[in-house]
Amino acid sequence: MNTFHPLDWLVVGAYFAVLLGVALWVLRQKQETSTDYFLAGRHVGWFVIGASIFASNIGSEHIVGLAGTGAKTGVAMGLYELHSWLALLLGWVFIPFYLRSRVFTMPEFLEKRYSPSARWFLSLVMLVGYVLTKVSVTVYAGAVVFQVLMGFDFWTGALIVVILTGIYTVAGGLRAVVYTEAVQMIVLIAGSVAVTAIGLVKIGGWNELVATAGSDHLNLFLPTDHPEFPWPGMVIAPPIVGLWYWCTDQYIVQRALAARNETQARRGTIWAAYLKLLPFFIFVIPGVIAFALARTGQLELEAADQAFPVMVKTLLPIGLRGLVAGGLLAALMSSLAAVFNSCSTLFTMDIYKKLRPEVSERALVTVGRIATAAVVVFGILWIPLMENISGELYHYLQSVQAYIAPPIAVVFFLGLFWKRLNAAGAMSALVGGFVLGMARLVAELSKEALGGLLYWFADVNFLYFAILLTAVCVALLIGVSLMYPAPGLEQIRGLTYATTMAEDRARSRASWNARDVILSLIVLAVLAAIVVYFSPLGVG
Repeated sequence: MNTFHPLDWLVVGAYFAVLLGVALWVLRQKQETSTDYFLAGRHVGWFVIGASIFASNIGSEHIVGLAGTGAKTGVAMGLYELHSWLALLLGWVFIPFYLRSRVFTMPEFLEKRYSPSARWFLSLVMLVGYVLTKVSVTVYAGAVVFQVLMGFDFWTGALIVVILTGIYTVAGGLRAVVYTEAVQMIVLIAGSVAVTAIGLVKIGGWNELVATAGSDHLNLFLPTDHPEFPWPGMVIAPPIVGLWYWCTDQYIVQRALAARNETQARRGTIWAAYLKLLPFFIFVIPGVIAFALARTGQLELEAADQAFPVMVKTLLPIGLRGLVAGGLLAALMSSLAAVFNSCSTLFTMDIYKKLRPEVSERALVTVGRIATAAVVVFGILWIPLMENISGELYHYLQSVQAYIAPPIAVVFFLGLFWKRLNAAGAMSALVGGFVLGMARLVAELSKEALGGLLYWFADVNFLYFAILLTAVCVALLIGVSLMYPAPGLEQIRGLTYATTMAEDRARSRASWNARDVILSLIVLAVLAAIVVYFSPLGVG
């Protein structure tokens, strides 16, 4: 507790006071229908959408895990963060279909495009996946921050944030989540920029960092035989995982579904794309700075995952420590709120309403609140298990996602572009891909007892496995679809590019202008510049 000065606690208290004020304002808004509770009345503007997408994406596991990976292996894992173009893909390619279909959830869209079976399967996979990955790693990372920076024990820190976040998420639904996330985004960026800037000053500037860390630590493209991040795998696999995460995952897309129209949704994703340019510099680079400071004896780093909180604890002056702690709390709470609300929406709209189609709107809101509370309880029950997690947190998260993402990404993406794909092909890809991914996860945990082909299956780099799994899912989706009749035109009207009505195309075209295009192209140009600079052609 002696790390924190009263001024730091005052700053953290001010953050909570602002957050409480926003939450109370939101709670005064009506929450009478499922649209009000789960999609904020479909009346959210572009700034809040983009800020909410970014805050949901950047959890405490991002900050802790990315800085830890940056300290251990350098910037290579940063390729996972250079995904602003996928936020643009959500806005330009997917959003017109999602909004026209008026869906609440991504499984609901799969039902419209393919079949009810696809909806049931994806709903269950998403719910289980959220509890096992997003809730667990977010709670763990938050507890690490509390332990190292604020002096709380693991249990106390985790319980405080899980319960506080659960209260306003249960009460206010998505509206409470997105507006508090807009505030949290500002605090998160301000705190992380402070850590990066002061760390650079401490090491002696950018040139000194490059000289101390070395080109290997600043190269996005590691050798093809690198055991963790070979460059061919990092170039191909992260976009596959990113396509699933940014364009088809309820956790992210639900914010865009709450937009008042297609223009606001698209501009929200463009704004999110600009915000997404930041994590490479304010989360990955601080890890490299921590590595350089440790190499020069200016910092003691016992474990890679402690890089960010140790920098905060060691380098920042009184007051700024409180600001950064507020940013870390913001990241933790925004991610938890997002997953709580997404789980609630999935359970209520995809399971409960399917089982009881005549249920009233008020009852749906009540069930949504109960479901949110249930996920909060699950999050608390996970805390003892998460205390035993070891290793690089972000690497763990990305490897698990690499086994889940390919079948979902393939079914959604190809389904928009080829009307011939049908329910049989979709279910084959979803189920087959999921079984293979889970088999790999189980095999990986027990690979020392395996031999021959099974050992290769368990040991092949997780990035290369994601690529192979994607190829298998594409083959299943196309091959099985061609073995069965094509879907009826009425079933998929408006759900693929080939079956979109002329008036819908015209309406979508009228929703954007030249400025939207130019702003999107600027994002792509900045991404290209970053990749070139952190390569063997630049400092790497």
